[in-house]
Amino acid sequence: MTDVNPDQIGAGAPQPLEWRDGDMPYSTTFGDHFYCQTDGRLECGHVFLAGNGLPERWSGRQTFVIGELGFGTGLNFAETWRQWKQHRAAGQHLHFISFELHPMRGEEIGRALSHWPEIDAEREALITAWPQAPDGTVSLDLDDQTRLSVVCGPALDGVKTAKPGFDAWYLDGFAPSRNGDMWSEELMREINERTVAGGTFATYAAAGFVRRNLIAAGFAVERRKGFAGKREMLSGVKAAR
Repeated sequence: MTDVNPDQIGAGAPQPLEWRDGDMPYSTTFGDHFYCQTDGRLECGHVFLAGNGLPERWSGRQTFVIGELGFGTGLNFAETWRQWKQHRAAGQHLHFISFELHPMRGEEIGRALSHWPEIDAEREALITAWPQAPDGTVSLDLDDQTRLSVVCGPALDGVKTAKPGFDAWYLDGFAPSRNGDMWSEELMREINERTVAGGTFATYAAAGFVRRNLIAAGFAVERRKGFAGKREMLSGVKAAR
């Protein structure tokens, strides 16, 4: 593994990758895989969709806003979009807003997502629309009911400038032991402030300090069974004040 200081890579710039087992990207900056080695797509369904009560919570909603920490390969978005298309009704709109320090290049996203034929259509649409040099906020209307926004730069800066109104959050930064800034109490508080009453979060992480930071931020937190042998994950709801 190559030792790289994350602070030496400019915000918004791509990070060095290694490719393992064919098409699995590994961050040499953070020393971690981008998704579960068992099956990242199924993990997304178990942790982020089911952990936020989706797709059930989409029913009857004219608009739904999902926030995500760590766009990475775009896998969570692609799987969410796939399921959204299966369950949405006419006139409903999804806005998926992700915060990413080091956005991947389109060809890297395409290679990483090629592992799953189930999301081929979503992968092709995403990489076709993806800019050659993502910077600032990338906003893509991928169909008439789905908008993707990727805010490039430090998550805390991006979340602080985001408008309130998030219904659900996917907390999917690199492992808390390797990327503590993405799990700080300050960031969790900013997320809570922008979440609607009854809004939710879910994360694969179960570290004690992550749980404590979420509780301190104002979320009611519960432990759930993790994915693929992982003992626990966390999910929760914005607690009533």
